[in-house]
Amino acid sequence: MNKPTKTAKSVLVTGGAGYIGAHACKALSQAGYTPITYDNFVYGHPEAVRWGPLEKGDIADRKQLEMVMQKYNPIAVMHFAAYAYVGESVENPAKYYRNNAAGTLSLLESMRNCNIDKIIFSSTCATYGMPEQIPIYESHPQNPINPYGRSKIIIEWALKDFAAAYDLKFVSLRYFNAAGADPDGEIGEDHDPETHLIPLVLEVALGTRNQLEIFGTDYATPDGTCIRDYIHVSDLADAHLLALEYLNGGGQSDVYNLGNGNGFSVKEVVAAAMKITGCDIPCLEVDRRPGDPAVLIGSSDKIRDVLGWQPRHNNLDTIITTAWQWHKKAHDST
Repeated sequence: MNKPTKTAKSVLVTGGAGYIGAHACKALSQAGYTPITYDNFVYGHPEAVRWGPLEKGDIADRKQLEMVMQKYNPIAVMHFAAYAYVGESVENPAKYYRNNAAGTLSLLESMRNCNIDKIIFSSTCATYGMPEQIPIYESHPQNPINPYGRSKIIIEWALKDFAAAYDLKFVSLRYFNAAGADPDGEIGEDHDPETHLIPLVLEVALGTRNQLEIFGTDYATPDGTCIRDYIHVSDLADAHLLALEYLNGGGQSDVYNLGNGNGFSVKEVVAAAMKITGCDIPCLEVDRRPGDPAVLIGSSDKIRDVLGWQPRHNNLDTIITTAWQWHKKAHDST
């Protein structure tokens, strides 16, 4: 069998068996690309790999990475393989620097060795730290307050340095709160442990969790609870596809926020979920978590203007409805 050429439109997707990575793989496949999932299954799910070949491996394993790159000769990399629990990063920073920073450096060096010069990087609004103004623009100072955010900003810096030294082309996408599930119900959000608000709320609705803990009700917000910017995971995937096509078309390396530009409080999310599910969602009000900003809302004007991104599922009810449909299906199958 002849080695694939770059005209075959293969894309290496690290962490492609995870929540956002799997949705990106589906978007790639629907656009005529072949996603090559590369995952070590620490958090990924084999059943989420449906749209292209699977290669098991760790991003720290240069030999395995380069074997896969040489096998498929991808035109670009989408990089989702990261640990993303803020609290855990504080308790075990070595794990985060080893994987998110050193592991990504391994990936970048393997790309150089295999002449792959384009990467779309899964970054985070956690690189901004405590917001100085709302909404947050890409020009906002970056002062991450935890090892997770710092492990991501290290790679943003590395990408700029690799671009200057080695002619690497990159797009870094700084997510706000990814949420929802594939509207077709094929894949959804399944973390262990689960820390994201919407799936936690839905677990209470399903009866698999007794109550929802609300961390702080004394913030300077209309109802006293934190406000966050929720972005549908399929809209995130669309943005990665646009970034890939932008780089393929000769676009310049850059950084973009991914948010909806509006926010909803914890109590608003709970109320919407109760309406959509028809279930009671008992809540327990507890103390604030240290380091939680009152409001996090991002401006995505730049990616709309430059890449033409238009979110298709930016209504909170739509986001929760797609998540609820997937959670019910997953619960009924167990």
